[in-house]
Amino acid sequence: MTNYEANPDTPDATLGIGNRQSAIGDPRLAAIWNALESVTDPEIPVLSVVDMGIVADVRVEEDSVAVDMTPTFVGCPAVDVMRSAIHDAVAALGERNVAVNVVFDPPWTSDRITEKGRERLLAFGLAPPKREGTRGLRDGGTQKSRAGSARRSFVPLDVERLERVACPFCHSTNTTMESMFGPTLCRSIHYCNDCLQSFEHFKNV
Repeated sequence: MTNYEANPDTPDATLGIGNRQSAIGDPRLAAIWNALESVTDPEIPVLSVVDMGIVADVRVEEDSVAVDMTPTFVGCPAVDVMRSAIHDAVAALGERNVAVNVVFDPPWTSDRITEKGRERLLAFGLAPPKREGTRGLRDGGTQKSRAGSARRSFVPLDVERLERVACPFCHSTNTTMESMFGPTLCRSIHYCNDCLQSFEHFKNV
């Protein structure tokens, strides 16, 4: 079995996010990750499910492939669409036995969005979330899940911080939040007092 496992040398390792570098030297696993890059988030089509950090694990055996996916929210309405698209992308490689599992342990956080994903959010006109790292953890630590991987334990959403989100158009922080509730659960709506543009922000989770 080949696993896409967390690399302890990367900042995302504590969140259970694997290091794709482990696919180097394994053409089959590399092909699967390349295929997953083609699967986009239905709600933010400029991002792949890989860049969103939704793909938590890939396991390859002789005659089967298992992909674990962690939705951004438990009630995400796009789960079935993404699950089907992930299955079809891997099956299109000729893999006959493909299982796509929805897992929530450890839960998804906005820190799982890759740097490339953050750049694409910004180019799309959507203010990306800041990386929290240990700053978003209670007591500066982590909790261990049943599977042994680290789990984030977050402080409540800081509404005051949502009033200072940098504008994706002019980068000013002279902004105000118009609504905490955007078109999806993960977004809020803001207004820039300098360039006079409204914009959406991908909330820190």
